[in-house]
Amino acid sequence: MHYYGFDVGGSKIEIAVFDETLQCCWRKRVATPRENYNALLNSLHALTAEADALTGGRGHVGIGVPGIERAETGELFAANLPSAMGRPLRADLSRLLAREVRLSNDANCFVLSEAWDEGTCRYPVVLGVILGTGMGGGLVVNGQVVDGRNGVTGELGHFRLPVEALDILSADIPRLPCGCGRHGCIENYLSGRGFEWLYSHFYQQRLSATQIIAQFTAGERSAQAHVERYLSLLALCLGNLLTLFDPHMLVLGGGLSNFDEIYRQLPLRLPDNLLPGVQLPRIEKARHGDAGGARGAALLHLMSATPSR
Repeated sequence: MHYYGFDVGGSKIEIAVFDETLQCCWRKRVATPRENYNALLNSLHALTAEADALTGGRGHVGIGVPGIERAETGELFAANLPSAMGRPLRADLSRLLAREVRLSNDANCFVLSEAWDEGTCRYPVVLGVILGTGMGGGLVVNGQVVDGRNGVTGELGHFRLPVEALDILSADIPRLPCGCGRHGCIENYLSGRGFEWLYSHFYQQRLSATQIIAQFTAGERSAQAHVERYLSLLALCLGNLLTLFDPHMLVLGGGLSNFDEIYRQLPLRLPDNLLPGVQLPRIEKARHGDAGGARGAALLHLMSATPSR
């Protein structure tokens, strides 16, 4: 039996095929049809047929999407995937492929992939946080994704700035508007985009995260002060999340997660933001990188079988 994982993004669809030992056998990427729903379905159908021909069977299909499936209707809320917005993608594709299709948020798939890694599957509670263009995440407990009532368990970026953040950023820090319709969501300050905005706000200069980190590494004073401020804010907000979920492992993904100073500093800064005597979780950089989304989607069909711990 083979497992097919689709990572459906706003610009590309990736399929990865895994065998029963979770070794990747084949991978392919195509452009995402952004406006035409039938074209999106046809692309997913064609890739599945290609995978079936390759494996000589009918593999299990799982899909990770940048959005949320409405519990009552099965309709998809996915602002970055307009061709599927408001459509029952999972149900329609199940009918088209004549097999059960499982679907979850792409951040959930990322965390599931990390939680089922051979080196980390012994951890019962895994919290994943993505520090990319946005900030998202997911929670896996005993090998199972926790979706919650409305499928928003991992929408960590929409926590609001805690009051202590004003001591770090200043009381007059702008409450930035968020795509969710509210203001002051931590995504706008802790994501890669937020990392850049904070630097621009305090130093009136627009630099990319890569440029800021290069200047930090070179010892430039503004960049070092900026990183100090950012890491204080990150530890504060992650401390709240760790208190809420109390995971055995915290895994970080997204472009900004490649900044190694984060892993040096979090163990030093987090204890002041946790209850006294609380042990820190294991803190790791994502092991599967960009491939984690498709791998996690493939694993959606294995969630009923908890990995050995």
